[in-house]
Amino acid sequence: MDALDLARWQFGVTTVYHFLFVPLTIGLGIFVAGLQTAWHRTGKDQYLKLTKFFGKLFLINFAMGVVTGIVQEFQFGMNWSEYSTFVGDVFGAPLAMEALLAFFMESTFLGLWIFGWERLPKKAHLACIWAAAIGSNLSAYFILAANAWMKHPVGYEVVDGKARMTDLWAVLTNSTALAQVPHVIGAAFVVAGGFVLAVSGYWLLRTRAPMWRSAARAALVMTAIAGAVVAGTGDTSARLMYEQQPMKLASAEGLERDTAGAAFSVVPGVEIPRLLSLLSDHDPDAAVQGTEDLQRRFEQQFGPGDYRPNQPVVFWSFRVMIVFGMATVGLSVLGLWLTRRRREFPRWLSRALLLALPLPLVAVISGWLLSEIGRQPWTVAGELLTASSVSPGVSLAEVATSLTIFTLLYGALAVAEGVLLTRHVRKGVEEREPAPAAERLEPSLMY
Repeated sequence: MDALDLARWQFGVTTVYHFLFVPLTIGLGIFVAGLQTAWHRTGKDQYLKLTKFFGKLFLINFAMGVVTGIVQEFQFGMNWSEYSTFVGDVFGAPLAMEALLAFFMESTFLGLWIFGWERLPKKAHLACIWAAAIGSNLSAYFILAANAWMKHPVGYEVVDGKARMTDLWAVLTNSTALAQVPHVIGAAFVVAGGFVLAVSGYWLLRTRAPMWRSAARAALVMTAIAGAVVAGTGDTSARLMYEQQPMKLASAEGLERDTAGAAFSVVPGVEIPRLLSLLSDHDPDAAVQGTEDLQRRFEQQFGPGDYRPNQPVVFWSFRVMIVFGMATVGLSVLGLWLTRRRREFPRWLSRALLLALPLPLVAVISGWLLSEIGRQPWTVAGELLTASSVSPGVSLAEVATSLTIFTLLYGALAVAEGVLLTRHVRKGVEEREPAPAAERLEPSLMY
């Protein structure tokens, strides 16, 4: 093992850890804003209690996401200076827009929301949480646009060994980004919905308070709709992968040779004839390129080297993503059916909702493993190899030291996060006097 291997491990560990908090922040912010909107429209005290309850969980998660994100960025200068030098001119614009526009908007209005209870007018206070939640989603857009450029670089030219941006609009509207953004944000809403379902299921086992049924029903609706978005955009992403990242597609399917009418491999030895070609190009007879034939062509185009990613990881992460994601969405659809027409949640269903916490998290982490490991051995597809991206002069001992420190730090943060979330969930909602009626009284849409 050399410094490159450890640097990749370090970035992978910190990225996966950071991404435990990102999707929950994206989806939970919108959910909290929806709860507060329901309180504003109906004046029902249960929605105010749920807003403050899930709002605190949102804030804990948001703070942890900020901390882990900052640590992650240090590695660009520490371990990946050659990569930073190459992409700096291109990445500068979207990352600056993320920090100065989206994150500034998110953090500013979140601060106003935290300290604005009983101080700001109700409509202004409600606008603050919506602005913060929208800021989270804007932040995700700019980060994902930068990430998509690494897989499908557009709007640039290489000058003196460095990428120079020639078209910002092309970078921000990259076809890969336009497919990836709704796919990832949809997955974030599935994660947030699963989190709310697990918390609601925990309390439905202890009390039959109507507020927990309302929270669970809202989360079931959000998870089911978001799941449909993920499935639809996943189809678009598969077609783009067929056109732009054929090696990743072939590795995800274990396809070694170019094949017309390629079968979809469910698991090794179990195939669905011609389905891969149908999914890839909406043509059951379409030719799909295989890893071995692509390897030969890439050697001719880029020179000697192994251009295949870690195929077992890519193959199985793809299947874990699909299975765990479908299980989460299936649970939400089942829950909606069983609780239709004001029916109560059966106790077995309340217990099953606890599974909604780990299932989508495993799915999104597997999706990122597929996305990022599948791009290897490139950091920027067709332009910059990962082996050429590492900082020169960084020793194995130095990377091992920083990896050890980050692992211990993240372990401590994980314990702190778990304790804070668990303590707040077990505490439950705050009891208070009924809130005065809101200005507009309309039937709730959150039920």
